[in-house]
Amino acid sequence: MILLGILAARGGGITAGNFGYFAGGNGYDDIVDKFSFPSDTRSTLVAGLSVDRGQMPAGLSNSGVAGYVAGGYSPYLSSVDKFTFSSDSRSTLGAGLTSGVYGTGGSSNFGVAGYVAGGQASGGSVSRIDKFAFPGDSKSTLAATLSSSLAYVAGVSNSGTAGYFGGGLGSVSTVDKLNFSTEAKSTLGTGLSSARFAVSGMANYNVAGYFGGGYGGSSTVDKFTFSTDSRATLGTGLSVGGDAYSGANNAGVAGYYARNTVIDKFAFPTDTRSSLGTVLSTSRKGGSSFSNEGSI
Repeated sequence: MILLGILAARGGGITAGNFGYFAGGNGYDDIVDKFSFPSDTRSTLVAGLSVDRGQMPAGLSNSGVAGYVAGGYSPYLSSVDKFTFSSDSRSTLGAGLTSGVYGTGGSSNFGVAGYVAGGQASGGSVSRIDKFAFPGDSKSTLAATLSSSLAYVAGVSNSGTAGYFGGGLGSVSTVDKLNFSTEAKSTLGTGLSSARFAVSGMANYNVAGYFGGGYGGSSTVDKFTFSTDSRATLGTGLSVGGDAYSGANNAGVAGYYARNTVIDKFAFPTDTRSSLGTVLSTSRKGGSSFSNEGSI
């Protein structure tokens, strides 16, 4: 789900002192846990979500500024919560999603806009892509859509270049690519290594995006190199196979997958996996995530 956002397209070098946030989850929690990178220490925000959000809401990031959690099941939510990074305070946007959805994917172009794609609505799954322009948070809906109506789709971001949306209910292997400069959609010739849904995304800015796990106990982590959109499958997958992980990232350092009592850390660029001793404050899956990775 996640963030699922990577780094802002802002000139300069990657800054240290970054954070990942894991929000909500099945059980319809309103909890937001914050992890300080690279120490991997956890705290829990005083200001949680405005409402319990389960079933994979979307996470968006405007790195250095704010993170967002959109949609979710409680039952069908259209609202969007915004967390200002400087204070970790929460507000709720005046303009929400076009309709209530859960199982939706988020992708971010830092300093420009965040995108929420697909999801399960009360009338069935949708293919639309809603856009939230930064910093004003105004909402519009793109002319471009996903290649099919999909719920439980994962989002990955290469900020400044493109967003990727992969997998979906019906166990599809499709990966759609949204060009940020034109907001046109294409579909990659190479999709996921297997058809699956409730996959989770994370990324290493300007290098590669990762789609991990999936319904049915998959532990597979597929890696897409951004420069070529070519796919490889990591030799070491998740330590525990399963669906509805939340993915966060610290560009140039590591990516994280969190679910229940497991947090797997994949070190960049080697993609070696370790498991954190620190876990989420409550055992849960199906939440959202967003990252504050400073600026580049």
